[in-house]
Amino acid sequence: MSEKSYDVVVIGAGPGGYVCAIRCAQLGLKTACVEKRETLGGTCLNVGCIPSKALLQASEKFEEASHGLAAFGVKVGKVSLDLKAMMGHKDKVVEANVKGVEFLFKKNKVDWLKGAGRLAGNGKVTVAGPDGEETVSAKHIVIATGSDHVDLPGIEVDEKRIVSSTGALELTSVPKHLVVVGGGYIGLEMGSVWQRLGSKVTVVEFLDRIVPTMDGEIGKTFMRILKKQGVEFRLSTKVTGAKTNAKGVTLTVEPAKGGEAEEIACDVMLVAIGRKPLTEGLGLAEAGVALDDKGRIETDDHFRTNVAGVYAIGDVIKGPMLAHKAEEEGVAVAEIIAGQAGHVNYGTVPGIVYTWPEVASVGPTEEELKAAGTKYKIGKFPFTANGRARAANMTEGFVKLLSDATTDRILACHIIGPDAGTLIHEVVVAMEFGGSAEDLARAFHGHPTLNEAVKEAALAAEGRPIHM
Repeated sequence: MSEKSYDVVVIGAGPGGYVCAIRCAQLGLKTACVEKRETLGGTCLNVGCIPSKALLQASEKFEEASHGLAAFGVKVGKVSLDLKAMMGHKDKVVEANVKGVEFLFKKNKVDWLKGAGRLAGNGKVTVAGPDGEETVSAKHIVIATGSDHVDLPGIEVDEKRIVSSTGALELTSVPKHLVVVGGGYIGLEMGSVWQRLGSKVTVVEFLDRIVPTMDGEIGKTFMRILKKQGVEFRLSTKVTGAKTNAKGVTLTVEPAKGGEAEEIACDVMLVAIGRKPLTEGLGLAEAGVALDDKGRIETDDHFRTNVAGVYAIGDVIKGPMLAHKAEEEGVAVAEIIAGQAGHVNYGTVPGIVYTWPEVASVGPTEEELKAAGTKYKIGKFPFTANGRARAANMTEGFVKLLSDATTDRILACHIIGPDAGTLIHEVVVAMEFGGSAEDLARAFHGHPTLNEAVKEAALAAEGRPIHM
């Protein structure tokens, strides 16, 4: 039986990998994608972005029915939780998404090679699947294997009492007390889900603030709102140990700078301290692929590794570990392989926290602009002054727009408030075209919409807001 041969073999079918494979096929390249999961979509669609957003949305509905609808004159009886049904909703969403990717592979004639991929040298990939091992050849190989959760040293994640984000999506009952170790995006999102459903949630963070990459003013407002919702915080605190028993987990913590230790008892402990590139088992060392000091695959500006014909994208290379960043890199590397000019503008990668209210940002923080010596203007507008936000009883938060003091070019935007993850994208588009605060301020914004808060922030950068 002759060896299969392809123009491109992509290893990994997450957002970066499957998008890359589809784009390669669209460009006329014979393409295969290697995936060891039983379903396509990677961490994001199976146990990450998609299921977590399904639970976030469902828990928001539960919270609104329990505490928010009465303000609109909507009377409901006693609200109860059917956790099994809620998890069923999450599973249906996941199933629809992963089957959708499988359909797109068939539509675009992308071969799914089922199994674990490994570089075999000389343009070959070995695929260890359920029916044995096969080797395929490819003119170009793209590594898109994503990332995995980082464990706390000496603490074993069993996905029952001590869980990663994966286990936090599969809990069969609402914990009385959930301790979240790590005050980043993932920990706060999952903590929000279970807090709304009835858990006492305590966030333990090593640093003296949550979401440290976020704009400082936004971060302080974010923590204040989460506290008001009932989330408790232990900042500047490190976890030194954890023991499980039939009732739950007992954590040992102490001040980050050293000091007296104490214990915290909980039902479930979620470890969400970050993610690491998933590069083990790929045969990188044997193939001579270079890694950097953080274990990421080194690439040039065209996603090429030091080994001819081998590329890498997404969480395994430098940059933010975000699905949409991986997707854009997948498209870019496909176009580069096809002889086109693929490109990614990393200056406009948005970051979003899908709590309620949402938090979204694009571009540098105010602190980063100050450190760089950049002269800038600030335009801020609160949702309390936005008519649509008032009508929806969603007035917490504000829009903060930063523009160049001389040219007025938009440098960044940070939003905390209703649908911030949607609102940020008009700024992303404006920045992609080198737009100014005046451009946003003069553009039509329908009334009444939440987007008017973005327009008003742009006006405020010029010192002329209308509604504040």
